[in-house]
Amino acid sequence: MPVFTVQTPGCVYPNIVKRGIINDLTRYLPEKAGQIFVVTTEDVWRLHGALLQTHWTKPERWHVLFFPGSESNKRLAIVEALADQMLELGADRTSMVVGFGGGIVTDISGFLAAIYMRGIPVLQIPTTLLAQVDAATGGKTGVNLQGGKNLIGSFHHPVAVLIDPNLLSTLPAREVRAGLFEVLKCGVIRDRSLFDVLCNHSSEVLALNPEFLDGAIAAAVRIKSEVVSADEREGDLRRILNFGHTVGHALEAETGYTRFLHGEAVGWGMLAAVNLAVILDLLDTSTAHRIGQAIHSYGPLPPAHDLSPDRLLHRSLKDKKTLGGKVHFVLPTAIGKVEIVSGIADDVIRRAIADTL
Repeated sequence: MPVFTVQTPGCVYPNIVKRGIINDLTRYLPEKAGQIFVVTTEDVWRLHGALLQTHWTKPERWHVLFFPGSESNKRLAIVEALADQMLELGADRTSMVVGFGGGIVTDISGFLAAIYMRGIPVLQIPTTLLAQVDAATGGKTGVNLQGGKNLIGSFHHPVAVLIDPNLLSTLPAREVRAGLFEVLKCGVIRDRSLFDVLCNHSSEVLALNPEFLDGAIAAAVRIKSEVVSADEREGDLRRILNFGHTVGHALEAETGYTRFLHGEAVGWGMLAAVNLAVILDLLDTSTAHRIGQAIHSYGPLPPAHDLSPDRLLHRSLKDKKTLGGKVHFVLPTAIGKVEIVSGIADDVIRRAIADTL
């Protein structure tokens, strides 16, 4: 059972990758937890709610709060509505939140826990691949503004992250592929062996073959845990996890969060970053081609050719990773190595985006 620990100055918690880990749910609940509020969506609850309920002790202290789903609903008003429900049900400072869903649910539930009565515990049980390898770990929580993604939020680490690959059997193929783009990201930025596995065994990974999938999930979680432990607040190293996200977030915002799943937008964003690295002579064309082939092997990506490079550049300037008016890009220099580059001329960024789309 792979266990990867996040250890920062303020917290220590495990990320456990194990089939059937939900059976051990009660082991990871704080001893003094009062009422427990499960934030989920109706579709996740329909598929997996009964499994979670079988492990409830004192069922009367558990409550289910339904989030309507989708990036368009990842807004402050929804968090306020969930908090109002908790208050009506008697939630106090002994209460806790359980996030039970995909990446949007982990962001929403973590943010809710962070701000309810100035902070209560949260346990994350991610049910999508993207959430398992990325969103559930690291303590980043938040909601969107109309102008950009995750622009309101806080750092609030969970007490534990329970990652059960069995939950992925009900995922649509498109959701699986979206999550695999985030796994591939980890290979490009920090782990050449993971990248090679994903390239050489794409059919097995896409078929959710445990022999290859579970190892890929564990590698991605290990990388995320290591990076967060070394740089909790994204002061330096943690920024490498944003590979593909600068343009990716711009694509999501420009299309009103309706065309791309997050992982798909990151897929396009990684391609744009690869092109930018080549233009800047940071990456050779042979390696760029190999990374591009790997990304496309987990496609198809939704079309983006109709989107304006100028508009996407404008969106990028509003991204939370923009500092002092300068967009920061995570650019690959080799498979397993990246650099953070800022101060790139607008016309160069625009050209990289145009060449990608």
